[in-house]
Amino acid sequence: MMTFPMFLTLSGRRVVIAGGGKGAAQKARLMARTEARLVILAPRLEDELAGLVACGRAEHDACPASTESFRDAALVFIVTGDAAEDLRLHALAKAAGTLVNVVDRPELCDAFTPSIVDRDPVVIAIGTEGTAPVLARQIRTALETMLEPRLGAFAALAGRLRGVVSRQVPAAERRAFWAWAFSDTPRRLHAAGREREAAQLLKRAISEGGRGAAEGLISLVGAGPGARDLLTLRAVQRLQEADVIFYDRLVEPEVLDLARRDAERIYVGKEVGLHSWPQNRINGVVLAAARQGRRVVRLKSGDPGIFGRAAEEIAAAKAAGVAVEIIPGITAAAAAAASVGRPLTERGRTDRLVLATGTLEAKGVVPEFAEVLTPGTTLALYMSMHRIAELGNRLLAAGQPSELEVEIVSRATCVDECRKLTTLADIASSEPDESLRSPAIVFIRRPKLSLADGIETGHSEKLVAIS
Repeated sequence: MMTFPMFLTLSGRRVVIAGGGKGAAQKARLMARTEARLVILAPRLEDELAGLVACGRAEHDACPASTESFRDAALVFIVTGDAAEDLRLHALAKAAGTLVNVVDRPELCDAFTPSIVDRDPVVIAIGTEGTAPVLARQIRTALETMLEPRLGAFAALAGRLRGVVSRQVPAAERRAFWAWAFSDTPRRLHAAGREREAAQLLKRAISEGGRGAAEGLISLVGAGPGARDLLTLRAVQRLQEADVIFYDRLVEPEVLDLARRDAERIYVGKEVGLHSWPQNRINGVVLAAARQGRRVVRLKSGDPGIFGRAAEEIAAAKAAGVAVEIIPGITAAAAAAASVGRPLTERGRTDRLVLATGTLEAKGVVPEFAEVLTPGTTLALYMSMHRIAELGNRLLAAGQPSELEVEIVSRATCVDECRKLTTLADIASSEPDESLRSPAIVFIRRPKLSLADGIETGHSEKLVAIS
């Protein structure tokens, strides 16, 4: 290492920022998050810096710079935008014996500004010794996905409890107590916004000598349509916390790569007509893992709450007294529409969205959609490719226009995504297209054409789910 990472104590100490433009404002914005005394050294200030001075967060020194301007400063940033002036101020600051950072001049820097993940008092600094700031920002982004927004407040709570833990929890039990606090129910409750419950649980465990019981949790996590960068930050967090993951057939392998390496992975996939894992068996193994105090992720493609049998799994968990939560994901209809570059609703043309499935629980029953496919409606059909021709014929027989636009998107967002734009008459009469594999979304759009359709042209979006 050419540089040594270290955190500086800045509370009450002077930090001088030499410069009055946008670059100086960026540094001031960063340092204003500390308890340092900020001094802006410049003849004139841009608006943001002037605002910091006006509210009392910074001092303005408009005098010509001298060695005394930098005397006793804990840190100096030089960012005037003028190379010669930066060099002159650097010499003055060094003569005053201060640590100096000259922006975009690594050869003149005693200290480098890291990329920061801030969960005060938890702070992570990523540095590349000035060689690759873009890489540092990318690493920061990855870390941001791992750490919940409320983590700093939870760490502060733990800090306030350290004294009572030292007095009431035997030394031999303290490490286990803190491991439980930061990796189990207390942290989960706090991250979910239930701070009071988390604090009460910690205090109760402390009063009992630090014996916190591990509690199981079932997280129904939406894996989205396929591409792993479409997962939510919370979904990634749950994967990285999980002890065991039960995943479906449609979950892409790259999504599972986001889980922690030692998490157990169990496939519980189901296909139409091949239910090797019936729902009651899935419920049983998921509950058994949670009862052991393990953190369980039930990973489902798309969104767990849309045709994902989430209601059955939630009911089973609640009946067993096991905590359960839903982590939503991007549903296939939204992903498919985005992939083809079309919104699900269009002002003045389609202001009603119907999500439906062509596969019903009752065998042999075919859904009827003619009544909901009114002018101004987009019908998004899930799990319908195996009976698409039959559905098309039923819509035609019910009087739907044969020229209605039908768009099919197979494996949306995946590398082998396939699309087809056609008409209702074509899907009713054509042989199945082998290139359009499941999972696929079928969009049938019936736009508003005129007031003769009997529909007002105002904008009032509606969402309907039919199963």
